[in-house]
Amino acid sequence: MVDTTMPAGGHRSSLIPMIIIGVLFFIFGFVTWLNGSLIPFLKIICDLNEFQALFVTFAFYIAYTVMAYPMAKVLEKTGYRNGMALGLAIMVVGVLLFIPAAKTSYYLFFLIGLFVLGTGLTILQTASNPYVVMVGPKESAAMRISIMGLINKGAGVVAPIVFTALVLSDLADPETITTAAEKQALADKLVMPYIYMAVGLTALIGLVKFSNLPHIDPEEEVTEGEDEKSSILAFPQVILGAVGLFAYVGVEVIAGDTIGLFGSNIGVANFASLTSYTMVCMVIGYIIGVTCIPKFISQQQALLGSAVAGMLCVLGAVLSSTDSTAIADVLIGWTGVPTVPNAVMFVALMGLAHALVWPALWPLALDGLGKFTAQGSALLIMGIAGGAVLPLAFGKLAHSMGDMQAAYWIGLPCYLYILFYALKGHKMRSW
Repeated sequence: MVDTTMPAGGHRSSLIPMIIIGVLFFIFGFVTWLNGSLIPFLKIICDLNEFQALFVTFAFYIAYTVMAYPMAKVLEKTGYRNGMALGLAIMVVGVLLFIPAAKTSYYLFFLIGLFVLGTGLTILQTASNPYVVMVGPKESAAMRISIMGLINKGAGVVAPIVFTALVLSDLADPETITTAAEKQALADKLVMPYIYMAVGLTALIGLVKFSNLPHIDPEEEVTEGEDEKSSILAFPQVILGAVGLFAYVGVEVIAGDTIGLFGSNIGVANFASLTSYTMVCMVIGYIIGVTCIPKFISQQQALLGSAVAGMLCVLGAVLSSTDSTAIADVLIGWTGVPTVPNAVMFVALMGLAHALVWPALWPLALDGLGKFTAQGSALLIMGIAGGAVLPLAFGKLAHSMGDMQAAYWIGLPCYLYILFYALKGHKMRSW
């Protein structure tokens, strides 16, 4: 068993588990951030408006809310290792459902496949996030989660590029796809990539099932005063933290999954790969987390800085030009990467702004839970429902107002709440 209070010197014993968990975090990122490319793709082949297209994020992320506690119960029965293998198996089923969905171009089949994928990811996330927190000192937990986030968002950079290369390589303009035969031919291109994904996930089941992942029992952690509390609801820091994750995941998904749709609407040529811009910004943010926490900044300071930077990016996304590329010219023009309008660049920069919210919030929210850690983790996972609800609200605003750019105002109250949690919410130990 791995001691939940393992000292910093225990790197060797946690190396193999961290490598395995790192592989899983890559899968999380690849599957999750593929949605950003799927949204404009399905908008074309299923004839959807912006609101309908964003049911992709709703179907995927609502699984976290619906399945978080059932999957936590499954973990209690199976243990982390078998539970992770089961989660991967559920994901294989979800991936295979994309084959009949592509063959029929029936939107509901795609949504069912996405829900099943989200269900598999729920059990993986419920097991892996507290595992990373508890496998070493709590003061450096944000740094370890930042490493996992770096891997996760690195996959988010790769996924849209791979999707564009395999599926959209010969599609210059979505407006040229008009007939049913052309749409079906485009949909058929999904089949082989998802077969490859199913094979890869099946191989990972064997890796996890037969690995030597050690056991972590959070109930053995002794926390002062925990006997006085009989319910997870008695811990304000985790309840408020779940709301914070709801707000964060909502704006994270908006920044990553609507940027392609936004780019498509204003005529950006490389719209299908724009999610990679947001993911690169998030990778930069995670590098900052890995190098600076806790050596230069605390977890609380990282959360505070993320909230302020996020609010500034929202203002930039809403108020900036959709024609001028001046900001992108300065920031990325020298790299040879195609530049984008200022408003789109600010949406991508939201990724940099809020990259450290997830790694900073988890250890702050789980601090002091003791035997309630598993329940707290499940509650925090339920906060991922923000990725279902807020992008859908964004899509409704964009469709009703006829102005997708103005819909980015929805991010401002989200960052304001994260600011509250950074300043006060995480310190509360009683209501």
